[in-house]
Amino acid sequence: MGNKITSRKDDYSKWYNDIISEADLAESSDVRGCMVIKPYGFSIWELMRSQLDSMFKETGHENAYFPLFVPKSLFEAEEKNAEGFAKECAVVTHYRLKNDPKKKAKLIVDPDSKLEEELIVRPTSEAIIWKTYKKWIQSYRDLPILINQWANVVRWEMRTRLFLRTTEFLWQEGHTAHATKEEAIEETKLINNIYAEFAEKYMAMPVVKGYKSESERFAGAEETLCIEALMQDGKALQAGTSHFLGQNFAKAFDVKFADKSGKLEHVWATSWGVSTRLMGALIMSHSDDNGLVLPPVLAPIQVIIIPVTKSKENVNEIEEKSNQVFNSLKTLGLRVKLDDRENISLGYKLNDSEVKGIPMRIIIGQKELENSKADIFFRHDMSKIEVSFDEIPKKVLESIEIIQNKMIKKSNKRLTDSTHEVNDYDDFKKLIKSQSGFVIAGWDGSKETEEAIKNETKATIRCIPEDNDFKGLKCIYSGKPAAYKVIFSKSY
Repeated sequence: MGNKITSRKDDYSKWYNDIISEADLAESSDVRGCMVIKPYGFSIWELMRSQLDSMFKETGHENAYFPLFVPKSLFEAEEKNAEGFAKECAVVTHYRLKNDPKKKAKLIVDPDSKLEEELIVRPTSEAIIWKTYKKWIQSYRDLPILINQWANVVRWEMRTRLFLRTTEFLWQEGHTAHATKEEAIEETKLINNIYAEFAEKYMAMPVVKGYKSESERFAGAEETLCIEALMQDGKALQAGTSHFLGQNFAKAFDVKFADKSGKLEHVWATSWGVSTRLMGALIMSHSDDNGLVLPPVLAPIQVIIIPVTKSKENVNEIEEKSNQVFNSLKTLGLRVKLDDRENISLGYKLNDSEVKGIPMRIIIGQKELENSKADIFFRHDMSKIEVSFDEIPKKVLESIEIIQNKMIKKSNKRLTDSTHEVNDYDDFKKLIKSQSGFVIAGWDGSKETEEAIKNETKATIRCIPEDNDFKGLKCIYSGKPAAYKVIFSKSY
């Protein structure tokens, strides 16, 4: 099973696809650009979703759901947003099919069913939500509104990759309304910090927090905050964004509130989201040539127990001990599986557990019974320790945190080692060409310079870090005084 995975060094893209296939995470569907998320892959996403959902709710946010379809007139109300997404929109023009009179058992679009107004399949939900908020908001007493929804969206992508970029994907999108600019800005920062905490603490994936350049901002936003992660191949991946929308959508949909003095003011807004792209980030952050590697807190199966019965002798004892260990771990609240499948070889089971990234594995056979000990195998570093049966629950429980911390430490080191600061454009180009990770350099703040660097190197400004000390720094390209110190990289 493991030998079906291409080496990262040989072909990183094929390695990524092999991991998804062999770990049984997802597959391409019959609909171009769309994917089927298989049960094991979806269970990882469910754990991510559950953790994020609790973090949102802890900060006062509530879940709701809004329609999949957006009338074209609503969608185009905020011009920048409409323009930004126009080329990616799927559009519904008719509402009925009928039998094809020329071809038996075939269907055609009924020309008499044309909609009076086209419906946009949501690429994002600001338009339909802000039309709704107009009905919800009259007074300062109605604010703030802190809404999140878990949903699917459609963006008609030309080039797709499983999890990273698909025509339809799953995500959460938060949409909040506030009485003041300051409150909205604080909300934008709060969410970006939640995203960073989730990525670093739960995904074991360090990120850089910062602001997007104007050209990279969300369409319709006044400011976009982001978290940027670095994958093993030295490319950046935008893992989450949080947008300060100002009053743009409130003005587009005429959403006003009466303040305490009775004066009517437009509300202030934010929107923010992460998607199943995080699954791609998780794969590329930790996995190796043997398969998937998962942080234990996000692993659907944290421990797998494999009974080994080579003969009919002692079968009952082995099964009894395996069940005993299983129940002791289950009682601790761990996600544990007993792999007692018949007619499947031990070699297959071992490979299966490794390729799926199950953090810990325990084999129980005749030898283990005789010694009253078993090995705990750790997937993240392919090591193992011998532990008495009585000590297994305690050791496994302790290992959850140990493994998580080791993975965080390893990822942090990779980020540090792959971050370079340069002042010479030739050095800059060499680092970008070799795909060496994040390259920190001065930028004069102009769109012309940003575009020129992108055209010459394919590197983009990933973010403007929050702590930005650019005094005395010159632009890497123009030689002019730098307006910002920024992070460049090739990206997904």
